[in-house]
Amino acid sequence: MFSPRTRRRWLIAALSAALVASGAVGTTAQAGQPADVTAAAAAVTFSDTFDGPAGAAVDSSKWQVETGDNENNHERQYYTSGNRNAALDGQGHLVITARKENPSNYQCWYGTCQYTSARLNTAGKFTAQYGHVEARMKVPRGQGMWPAFWMLGTPVNWPDSGEIDIMENVGFEPSTVHGTIHGPGYYGSGGIGAGYTLPGGQSFADAFHTFAVDWAPDSITWSVDGNVYQRRTPADLGGKQWVFNKPFFLILNLAVGGYWPGDPDGSTVFPQQLVVDHVSVTTGDAPAGGAIRGLAGKCADVAGAGTANGTPVQLYDCNGTSAQRWSAGGDGTIRALGKCLDVASGGTADGTPVQLWDCNGTAAQQWVVTGARDIVNPQADKCLDVTGNNSANGTRLQIWTCSGGANQKWTVG
Repeated sequence: MFSPRTRRRWLIAALSAALVASGAVGTTAQAGQPADVTAAAAAVTFSDTFDGPAGAAVDSSKWQVETGDNENNHERQYYTSGNRNAALDGQGHLVITARKENPSNYQCWYGTCQYTSARLNTAGKFTAQYGHVEARMKVPRGQGMWPAFWMLGTPVNWPDSGEIDIMENVGFEPSTVHGTIHGPGYYGSGGIGAGYTLPGGQSFADAFHTFAVDWAPDSITWSVDGNVYQRRTPADLGGKQWVFNKPFFLILNLAVGGYWPGDPDGSTVFPQQLVVDHVSVTTGDAPAGGAIRGLAGKCADVAGAGTANGTPVQLYDCNGTSAQRWSAGGDGTIRALGKCLDVASGGTADGTPVQLWDCNGTAAQQWVVTGARDIVNPQADKCLDVTGNNSANGTRLQIWTCSGGANQKWTVG
């Protein structure tokens, strides 16, 4: 048996692979089983699950560890090299630790540093241009803490080269994270973004959460645990330049203090840790995703390219529009137009229609692509199906008991 952690990674990789491969990805998988894991793993353009012995440094083929301070934000930490403040824990996590140093041998912009921490990036090792970018993390807690997962455009000439903040949290807002874009004329406090707040007063430091963006040539969509909370397009910039059409590299860091979070105070307990379970980037065969082709060579299509919850998903002539560009969400979901392929009302009966809906992390939005070219909803144990085996444009898609018929066979990518 696979552990839940291993099985989750396998299913994520399998779906990602299928959405970037042409045709079936394997011949040995049976209906209801994940696609071949070897082919799947090759489809994820970047992945780090931080497996290794406790105390080991990060994989230097993927990450470089920065050193120094950050005067620009008036932060209070010194970023150290090696594995002193960034190390694996032996349980499949990267742990970035912020420590209070007294006395300290590190010099910051303001004098002797009081804190050390770590900042990692993939510059010169990996860049992304479009796709689904995510990290599953548990943030630290306390006044003055400032963890972040973000990207910078290359070559770096900030702010003109652009910045995409996938997740930032400041300690005085334990229930809220922020996603922001920065560019020429909209940077610093003028960045364009929004926050996402957990319900019921929950704190992000209490558990792991998945922070992601779905990045296309003309849009960036942010989500937490599959819940979309904002989408930005060039229309949001008020005529300013959209600079998100080039490669960006990834950054993980834990800052201490600065203009935004303020300094730690007597309530802040050190050390504090940002714990990272995994980082991954998946892309389709086109920047904004790939087609899902089925009966009569036609495509899975969002009716009218609508984005309202409940918009039908149908069969239609393939036309290359955004209504037919689907991508793996990295969490078992299949996405288009910033929303998820969803079984209506979480139904499991034959004939339950599928639709577009806000991503919400439920079993109604989980899918497995098999080597037999089925797309299966595991909760129902049923296949994505063209109603009535009818190839006419506009025929609604539904779930149905897997039968091996042509109306249940899909070529993804």
